[in-house]
Amino acid sequence: MIQNSELILNPDGSVYHLNLLPEHIAHDIIFVGDQNRVEKITQFFDSIEYSTQKREFKTQTGIYKGKRISVMSTGIGPDNIDIVVNELDALVNIDLKTRQPKEELTSLNIIRIGTSGSLQADIPVDSFVMSKFGLGLDNMLRSYLIDEVSNAAIEDAFIHHTNWDIKKGRPYAIACSEALEKIIESDKIFKGITATAGGFYGPQGRVLRLNIQDEELNSKMDNFSFNDERITNLEMETAAIYGLSALLGHNALSLNAIIANRATGTFSEDPYKAVDELITYTLNKLAGN
Repeated sequence: MIQNSELILNPDGSVYHLNLLPEHIAHDIIFVGDQNRVEKITQFFDSIEYSTQKREFKTQTGIYKGKRISVMSTGIGPDNIDIVVNELDALVNIDLKTRQPKEELTSLNIIRIGTSGSLQADIPVDSFVMSKFGLGLDNMLRSYLIDEVSNAAIEDAFIHHTNWDIKKGRPYAIACSEALEKIIESDKIFKGITATAGGFYGPQGRVLRLNIQDEELNSKMDNFSFNDERITNLEMETAAIYGLSALLGHNALSLNAIIANRATGTFSEDPYKAVDELITYTLNKLAGN
């Protein structure tokens, strides 16, 4: 039996951080970072059956063109993803009353919709990027046993190419769900490797008042390639989502609307339009349209 200190429940039996019971979530779940973006997605729904929020974790579940979908804000960073994915898995794969893992496990479909900056000059603002791999630079996933789901060849190539300082921990590379990739892909979507940093400033090469360990890391990532897969963008969640989902048996895919191009120094003239277009595209694909 899983102890109370390990799986913490609220007085109503809901999981601690997400404030959800099993019946509150669909099997198809969209992740966003910003809690205010939840309703930017559910505004397109035909109906909303449930809504709750605790801290930065806001969830709404409803119907879009006959498809039951949940939309959830995760907040920022791999540490929040550790909370969200583990508690979602507990909702479907642990009996919360007996505190025992279920014999028959459920696989969720998790799609992250985010915004990001492109690292490649030929991936313009207002385009969409699908993450074939998440490359984690954050160390969170290394708390788990990941050898069976990680791609050591990509990790080794990246370490060699960037002369990575191993004192920062070993990067990890995790593939997206092939099943979700087939549902969502189109010839209009760029594909590549998404690097996941553990912070916004130094970990992404930004310098304010503090010097950083490797001032050239971003330029090294720009020209990294493995089997023709480039690092397309840099953000703070994808690799963690891919890693935990793979370990727990869920399908995960990350999509980003590119609102900035760090290689050309350009920014979208209408980033909200780009995000709305990615939202409706993803919803229609999930609904089979």
